Amino acid sequence: MSYPPDPNNPYGKPPAPGAPQQPGYGYPQQTPPPAPGYGYPQQPPAQGYGVPPQPGYGYPQQQPPAGTIQANNGFINIANMGPVKIATMGQRFLARLIDSVIVGVVVTLAMVLGMAGALGMAKNTSDCMQYSYGTSAYSSCISDQQAAAGGILTAMLGTLAVVAAFNLLYEWLMVGLAGATFGKMAMGLRVVKEADGQLPGLGGGFIRFIIPIVGAILCYIGAILVYLSPFFDNSGKLQGWHDRAAGTLVIKKQG
Repeated sequence: MSYPPDPNNPYGKPPAPGAPQQPGYGYPQQTPPPAPGYGYPQQPPAQGYGVPPQPGYGYPQQQPPAGTIQANNGFINIANMGPVKIATMGQRFLARLIDSVIVGVVVTLAMVLGMAGALGMAKNTSDCMQYSYGTSAYSSCISDQQAAAGGILTAMLGTLAVVAAFNLLYEWLMVGLAGATFGKMAMGLRVVKEADGQLPGLGGGFIRFIIPIVGAILCYIGAILVYLSPFFDNSGKLQGWHDRAAGTLVIKKQG
């Protein structure tokens, strides 16, 4: 026996036209798409809304190329050394002043010893006029004076040779093999090759030494200009003419 549908039963009514279908009441259910990771490519997460990753969080920092001057701080990047401080002209002047005192003491000592030897030779000769001309005593006196004069000249030339050798060996060998004279060591300075940061070596040390000497020989003001030439360097490296010829830089040691 069939009954007419109850108008008050909500489950017996067909849905109104345009009404959304409810699942579980005889209507097909929509299957949701599978979760990511099951055959569907995932989109990479955004990196901070377009902000590039900052160095220091797992990203290597790039060093500036060798020879690059870092602005406003006086540093230069040298291969095998990294950023190093360029020595100021004030520091270099004080180092040169200390070296001048050391060289001056040695030169003065050598000159005093040389003059003392020459004066000692001169005092050992007597006035030959007290002897009669042509006598054996007169001839012997003249011979003694000539020997003394030769000895004085030899002593003076020997003193000059000692001074020149000391200047050569002091500046050339110490800069070439140690990278610094005593004055530079006292100021914490060092001379290195601009290309690789190594010591100048005998060749570089000699070139750096001989250029001011040539300037002093031609005209002493030439040596002064060589030592002042770092002021004329527009690159910011404070390279003098002798440094450019030798391919060297004067830096301030750190620590």
